[in-house]
Amino acid sequence: MRLRLPAERPTEPPTGYKIAYPVLSQDGTRAGFTGVSLGGALPYAVLDDASCVYGLRHRPPARRCDCGFHCVHDRAAAEALLCTAEHRAAVLLEVSVLGAYIRFERGFRYARQRVRTVTAGPCGCGAGAVALADAGWGRPGLRALAPACAGCLRGRPSVSLAGFTRLAGQGLRAVAAGATGARPGPAAELTTGAGLGVPELVAEAALLQARLDWFQDQLARLGDPGTGGTGQG
Repeated sequence: MRLRLPAERPTEPPTGYKIAYPVLSQDGTRAGFTGVSLGGALPYAVLDDASCVYGLRHRPPARRCDCGFHCVHDRAAAEALLCTAEHRAAVLLEVSVLGAYIRFERGFRYARQRVRTVTAGPCGCGAGAVALADAGWGRPGLRALAPACAGCLRGRPSVSLAGFTRLAGQGLRAVAAGATGARPGPAAELTTGAGLGVPELVAEAALLQARLDWFQDQLARLGDPGTGGTGQG
């Protein structure tokens, strides 16, 4: 006799939380995520279907396999994973659980998901993040990113949080840690023709300023062009 799991018919998709690494395509035109454990071998988009990481021909989530997307019910439980040394550069995702799913005590394993919000933690120096910068590793065709402040970009390939949301698409919202619970005031609700609000424009300006500071620093190292410079050939 086969054991049948209880079936649920939710009126709206369940919400879950997980951590992941943001990634950017080599040509800088697409953005997505990659998992922090076994699922890291299969990067995914904002709206995507799960695949079996073992290459088996069944639909996730198969009962006799651990394939499929994974998330936890509690936001605090997902945030706790960011405390470990190997996951300090990961970001927090709020997701909608779509398609078939298996409910566990602490979370879900499921077939399809939509990433609704990505929250970037602080830069490695402790300052608030204004961008996602090259993390120093990646996968074929994909560059892994990590939260970075304006002072630590140092010319590294990077994309602002607003830029990441545009590249990822599908209505994704990217914010810096500490901003998710804040309700913007009247001024922050003003938008430009490009659809950017004041917080996003401030982040873009900080990113541009950081790059300008880096270029000025490089010019200073070369010396005064009028005197021939002081650098070695």
